[in-house]
Amino acid sequence: MNEEKYMPPKAYKNLDFLNSSDARTIRILAEFLEPLQRFRKENIKDTIVFFGSARTKSLEEAKILLREAEEAVSLAKVNSDKVLKQKLAFARNQVFMAQYYEDARLLARRLTEWSLSLNSGQRYVICSGGGPGMMEASNRGAVEGGGKSIGLNISIPTEQFSNPYITPELNFEFHYFFMRKFWFVYLAKALVIFPGGFGTLDELFEVLTLIQTEKVLKKMPIVVYGKKYWDQIIDIKKMADFGVIGEQDLDLIYFSDSVDDSYNYLTDELLRLYPD
Repeated sequence: MNEEKYMPPKAYKNLDFLNSSDARTIRILAEFLEPLQRFRKENIKDTIVFFGSARTKSLEEAKILLREAEEAVSLAKVNSDKVLKQKLAFARNQVFMAQYYEDARLLARRLTEWSLSLNSGQRYVICSGGGPGMMEASNRGAVEGGGKSIGLNISIPTEQFSNPYITPELNFEFHYFFMRKFWFVYLAKALVIFPGGFGTLDELFEVLTLIQTEKVLKKMPIVVYGKKYWDQIIDIKKMADFGVIGEQDLDLIYFSDSVDDSYNYLTDELLRLYPD
């Protein structure tokens, strides 16, 4: 009797099982172990993490958007068209926000060049959320500075895709937000928070909470960049005035409004906290 012998798949090769709710723990563990392996292979130990909006455009793109909006208004038969005026106002705001894109790009480049000049080589690698906008700007700047760059992407319905400036070996795609956040914080020696929305606020306040509650014990300078934007969004001082945080918690954040100031603060602090 020459019946073929049936060999059932091993559990770790059973895709139906691996994608089931019963294997969620395995998938979570994979998002810890697979990045760990790649970081070790690429000798990544310390990062400077850039957070910021995925929606911000480069200055070149924003100027094109503004020019198109201005032309539409000038060609309109009715200059009081509400929709066109809203589009024009939006385009002007995009040009304003685009300056932060360019600042993130320049700061990431300068920090990368500085890191490459250290005795240990590129000790501090620029890391972002891997998507467009401010994330793209920071990865782009790192590449322009001659270094590697890390992208910790996340699978979500809109906006998020890997930008082209991430070092291929350091381009990650996460399913679980909390595992992605773990890798942001675990390797970070400094954070730079550029203007952003809900996600940026979530990342900023989660890190502040971890430091405040001493779940993260390492020293981590945090730059919040762009006073004109952030002064309209959050008022940390008021939180201390109302007694919901301590006065000492205000020292966890350094507000900055220029690339030179941010660069000087970060490099001085990193050299002081982590001598090369």
